[in-house]
Amino acid sequence: MRCFFHLVNDAETILDDTGIDVPNLDGAKASALRAISELRREAEDPFQDWAGWQLHIVCPQGTVLAAIPLSACLH
Repeated sequence: MRCFFHLVNDAETILDDTGIDVPNLDGAKASALRAISELRREAEDPFQDWAGWQLHIVCPQGTVLAAIPLSACLH
């Protein structure tokens, strides 16, 4: 199954136009958590406020399969 990981807040959406193949939704969630951790490590400001941001796991048809709030994962 192919999933895309979009970063979303009330004012902005950063689309993932590549996506990755995962075995199932649990695999997609694990990949999302790794991506969030990597995003945190690569941030110019390690204390950047991610409040209001979510990572949406989306199928190729555009349906949101899961939404993970970044602030809950990073703090």
